[in-house]
Amino acid sequence: MTSGERAPSDTAPLLVAEGLTKTFTLGRGRGKNRVLTAVDGVGFELRRGETLGIVGESGSGKSTLARLVLRLIEPTSGSVRYDGTDLLALSERDMRQMRRDIQMIFQDPYASLHPRRTVTEIVSEPWNVHRGMVERHRFHDRVVELLDQVGLPSRYAGLYPSQMSGGQRQRVAIARALALKPTVLVLDEPVSALDVSVQAQVITLLMQLQEELGLAYVFISHDLPLVHLVADRVAVMYRGKFVETGTSDEVYANPQHEYTRKLLSVSALAADPATTGVLAPVAPSPGPSG
Repeated sequence: MTSGERAPSDTAPLLVAEGLTKTFTLGRGRGKNRVLTAVDGVGFELRRGETLGIVGESGSGKSTLARLVLRLIEPTSGSVRYDGTDLLALSERDMRQMRRDIQMIFQDPYASLHPRRTVTEIVSEPWNVHRGMVERHRFHDRVVELLDQVGLPSRYAGLYPSQMSGGQRQRVAIARALALKPTVLVLDEPVSALDVSVQAQVITLLMQLQEELGLAYVFISHDLPLVHLVADRVAVMYRGKFVETGTSDEVYANPQHEYTRKLLSVSALAADPATTGVLAPVAPSPGPSG
């Protein structure tokens, strides 16, 4: 996760998508149903320990693609394979088990956390579904271990989401994802809802966790400089298709598609070469601590 410089330890693809397409039927117009193609024939490969950045503006199809990969919505056509297993051929029960290995972190940590449950209840919830991973009498201790892993003190175990800042809530969401010991995290705009100064802290945490745990990331963002900082390879998405792919350095330094150049020109964040991998805010704004 170092701007395209690190080679994954295992070159065999771990997650492979081919020809993924998703269409939605909208309301009738002029006597006919209108069809929206949100994702149009997209394919990619992700290797162990690698970060694939998928970048595009709102409405480009990024979030729909993320949900297709985890079968949170069903594709119209195409295939997804994880470690050789065809995910689209799995029963609902078997797919639920497979989600132990592929976890998703959403954009808005407040919306993704139950407001009336404590952090202990939130982080331990996956163990109630995937029984046998952690013995019930060890739930609290294991939650404390996970909180420490994401940089939160043990006292946060008894708090509710409303008692924490946005950055702290996102750390809880990361801890919940790590509770199942996944190999792949799909990160859908994981810092865009956070204050600029907190974004850097969460990105640094994600980079550290990847190094420690050997995680593979699908990192979705609208911000190409941010993706350049965290990703090994980049796919630029526009109107449901990948219009440009390459290593992070190649795409950032020499964009070939007009849309890629547009993303660079309108980005709200920049990577500061004078720092050691910390995001440099263009226009800092006050906000809660991460």
